Amino acid sequence: MPAVHGDITDHLGARIASGELPTGAVLTLARLEDEYGASRTVVREAVRVLESMGLVESRRRVGITVRPREEWDAFAPQLIRWNLQGSLRQQQLESLMEVRVAVEPTAARLAAVRATPTQRAELRRLAGRLYELGTAGLGASDEFHAVDVEFHALLLRSSGNPQLSALCEPIREVLEGRARLGMTPAVPADGTLELHVEVAEAIARSAAREAETHSRAHMMIVWTEIHAE
Repeated sequence: MPAVHGDITDHLGARIASGELPTGAVLTLARLEDEYGASRTVVREAVRVLESMGLVESRRRVGITVRPREEWDAFAPQLIRWNLQGSLRQQQLESLMEVRVAVEPTAARLAAVRATPTQRAELRRLAGRLYELGTAGLGASDEFHAVDVEFHALLLRSSGNPQLSALCEPIREVLEGRARLGMTPAVPADGTLELHVEVAEAIARSAAREAETHSRAHMMIVWTEIHAE
């Protein structure tokens, strides 16, 4: 079956993210065509996707050059996925967890002020479902993971801040990545289920300071858990 650009993007991106193709490595379209058995059009499209994430740059008479890691789009969901697959897994988990510690409590505080009645009710419902699943020992189930992802995405969206909302996909990727890698326990860490509920209840009551405090407590528990992995 002929290679499609998505397959090439995924394979080539993972090689770059792992360091197999280091900063400064130069590729050519002709080489990639031969390596992947793909047409020039398909290879170009794959390279364009990698360029959009800052992993490579194409220049006439030079080729396709791998750019320094610090210039990559660190929030690109595909890059997060590639990092979780390789030797940088722990570094990726810790760095995005540090972002969550910094922003989710603020999102919770803003949500307590700005969330719509529908969003407040849905956060309470999702928190309640997480509590039911977690206390039943289903913290590693597909449903628990799906509900957890939606809870945190809705929390960010409910802040009413588009920059915070833009973090939904990166956080979704790392939460789903941990689940794919079997890194989530059947019984969630002590206090996390209750804190989901307390955050949601505080937002429902428009208690901004409480929402922020409970969210920070929750994030700190997860941060400790990540560092222990």
